[in-house]
Amino acid sequence: MYRFLAILSFYKPFVVWSFVITVVVSFFNAQIAPAIATKLFLTVFAWYYVSETPNKRKLTFYKNIGISPFKLFSIMFLVDCLLTVIYLTIFREFT
Repeated sequence: MYRFLAILSFYKPFVVWSFVITVVVSFFNAQIAPAIATKLFLTVFAWYYVSETPNKRKLTFYKNIGISPFKLFSIMFLVDCLLTVIYLTIFREFT
């Protein structure tokens, strides 16, 4: 549970940007597959940004508690997908 909360704390700065992107994608195409593909691309971009820039030291804390960068971004992607599917389902019900 402690590790999951640590992953959520890593995901916290990305939530607002992720939600904005979900809203924009939903106005153009409210289908789940394109939204998930967009989220996958953005997760890979975030991984590259964090691991190849001076922000790499942010990953040290997670490595010390036993969370690999792959696991960190994979769980972040899964949580993001879950939130996206929930939002798109609600969005399609009201449109």
